[in-house]
Amino acid sequence: MQATAPRIFKRGASLHARLALISLLSVVVLVADARFRMLEQVRSLLSVVVHPFKEAASLPGALLGQLRDFSALQSSLRRDNERLRGEALVNAERLQRLDALETEMAHLKRLIDARPAPNRTTIIAELVYESRDMFSRKVVIDKGSARGLGSGQVVIDHEGVLGQITRVFPLSAEVSLITDKNQSVPVSNVRTGQRSVTFGTGRDGVVELRFIPVNADIQVGDLLVTSGIDGVYPAGLPVAKVSGIERDAASTFARISCAPVAGVSSHTRVAVLSAVQAAAPNSLEEAAKPSEPRSRARRR
Repeated sequence: MQATAPRIFKRGASLHARLALISLLSVVVLVADARFRMLEQVRSLLSVVVHPFKEAASLPGALLGQLRDFSALQSSLRRDNERLRGEALVNAERLQRLDALETEMAHLKRLIDARPAPNRTTIIAELVYESRDMFSRKVVIDKGSARGLGSGQVVIDHEGVLGQITRVFPLSAEVSLITDKNQSVPVSNVRTGQRSVTFGTGRDGVVELRFIPVNADIQVGDLLVTSGIDGVYPAGLPVAKVSGIERDAASTFARISCAPVAGVSSHTRVAVLSAVQAAAPNSLEEAAKPSEPRSRARRR
C-alpha cells in the first residue's frame, strides 16, 4: 500500500516561489527602466494601443456632460429670449409714446409759432372727443366760458381754418367743423381774387363751392382763403383747395368740390381766436365832428 496520496494533477512551483520570482522580476524591470530607460518604446507602443480603449471608455461620460451643458444652455437661452421679448415690448411701447409725443410737440410748436390774426389773441385747446351725431361734423374742446370762450369764435390749426364754436359750456365748447352741413365760410381765390362761399357737405374732407358760373376762371389746385367780409373769419386764413370741377353745359353753375387745408380729422390741439378787439378811435373822425359853439360854451 502507498503511504501518500496519488498525485492526480501535476503541480509546478509553489506559490511562495512564484511570488519571489515575480517580485525579483519586477525589481529588475523597475531598475532597468529607471537606470537605462529600456521600456520607453514599449510604454509608447502600449499607450498607442490603449488610447482607443481609453477614448471609448470616456465617451459616455463626455456625451453625458455635453448633454447636460446643452440642456443648461437651452434653458439659459430660453430665459434670455423671454426676457428680451419682454424688454422689446416695453421699449416698443415707450418708443411709440415717444414718437407720439414728438409729433404732438412739433404740432404744438407750429401752432404756437403760427402768425396770429390782427387784433386777435389765441387760446390753445385740446380736442376731447367727436360728436356722437353721425349726421354732423362737430368736435368738443377742453376750454369753455370759464376761459373766456364764446359762440362764433374761430378755431384754427397751424395749417388753416377748422371751424367755429357753436355752443359753449363752462369747461368745454362744441366746434362745428367747416365740413358740417350748417357751416359756410366766405372765401376768395388767391389766384384770381374771386369771392365765393364754401359750404359743408356733411362728409369728412369735402366742402363745396356753390353758385359759381360754369365759365368762371377756377382751376383744380386753386387755394381758397377767408375773405373776411363776414366779420367772423379774419381775412387771409387758408380754408381749402379746389380738388374737383364738374362743368355741365345744361347747368348754370359748376359743381366744385374742395379739400380742407386744415387737419380736420388729424390733429388733437387747436387754437381758438379771440373775438375782434375794439378798434382804436379814429382821430380823423373825431376831428370831423362839429364842435360846440364858443358862445354856448361861454354861457355854460
